[in-house]
Amino acid sequence: MPTNGLGATIVECRNITKTVRLSRDQNLTILHEANFQVKQGEMVAIVGASGSGKTTMLGIIGGLDVPTSGEVLIAGQNISKLKEKQLARVRNRTIGFVFQFFNLVPTLSALENVMLPVQFDKKAQFKPEERARELLGLVGLSNRLNNKPTQLSGGEQQRVAIARALANQPALLLGDEPTGNLDSQRGQEILDLLSDLRARLGLTVCIVTHDPNIAARCDRQVNMKDGMLIN
Repeated sequence: MPTNGLGATIVECRNITKTVRLSRDQNLTILHEANFQVKQGEMVAIVGASGSGKTTMLGIIGGLDVPTSGEVLIAGQNISKLKEKQLARVRNRTIGFVFQFFNLVPTLSALENVMLPVQFDKKAQFKPEERARELLGLVGLSNRLNNKPTQLSGGEQQRVAIARALANQPALLLGDEPTGNLDSQRGQEILDLLSDLRARLGLTVCIVTHDPNIAARCDRQVNMKDGMLIN
């Protein structure tokens, strides 16, 4: 699927290495000098076998993990050098996250779950409830505002999670197996939604997936093998 009219580079990973210590005498290198770029407006899938390093790579892109060496630039800002408070601000305002298991607060309604990111940002540009209602309408859940997660289907819960990820109008949406906990039909519906939101909101989307049918619908696939990126 070709992409036209792509903008500037929004994600740039330079020589990313990630090593973890297993014991006093043994280290494990998960990522090996990985280089990766995503253009503004692009929808990219990172694919690879279990243990290839793709989820670690996504976590580093999103500032949830830190590389052992190398740099990550998001919209030109080197997040590798930021202190935790500054990094948290970037995560909340510039990056939206969608996970396989939804991660909704079970005691809160759909509306309250989507309000959370705006409520936590004292300098947010939106009014929490107004923004949450707008986004839940955008993902097709205007009639489910007061339902708690246990009262929603898996596909509906993921739609709430996507709305929450968009609460502070991020430029970049990251998904870690966003369809992995859904059946094939619901998974395709979530990809339809992400594609639609990408076009309507000017989003850049980067997802990790093991599903070749999901990956094939993205503009570009990047393969990971043994901690290395193979374009």
